[in-house]
Amino acid sequence: MKSKTKFATFFLFALLALTLSSCKKCKNEQPAARIINNGTKTASVQIQTSNGNTVNINNVDPGTSSSYSNYAAGQVKFTLKISGVDYEETVLLSNCFYYDIAIDSNNNITTVAIDRN
Repeated sequence: MKSKTKFATFFLFALLALTLSSCKKCKNEQPAARIINNGTKTASVQIQTSNGNTVNINNVDPGTSSSYSNYAAGQVKFTLKISGVDYEETVLLSNCFYYDIAIDSNNNITTVAIDRN
């Protein structure tokens, strides 16, 4: 009887371990990006996506961020307008990633990719 209990316990543990290790949160979903404005001026962003669409995110106030929006995977160009000056960042977006496009106080742009899995 003890061996059946040990076998059942081992089997359940192995099944649980296998289930947890093979579980992916993202199933080839489109990438999503947001703008984080850590600068001192309001920023507006024009996004040219890889499928030819253009998306505008206007008036992202200092100290705030836009919500995440989904885009087609591929090369995307972000043009940020801050106090009438354009700043550009081109990013290769991949499926199953979130991207934070951040503006610092010197209007430098950095991009951080976050794996959804």
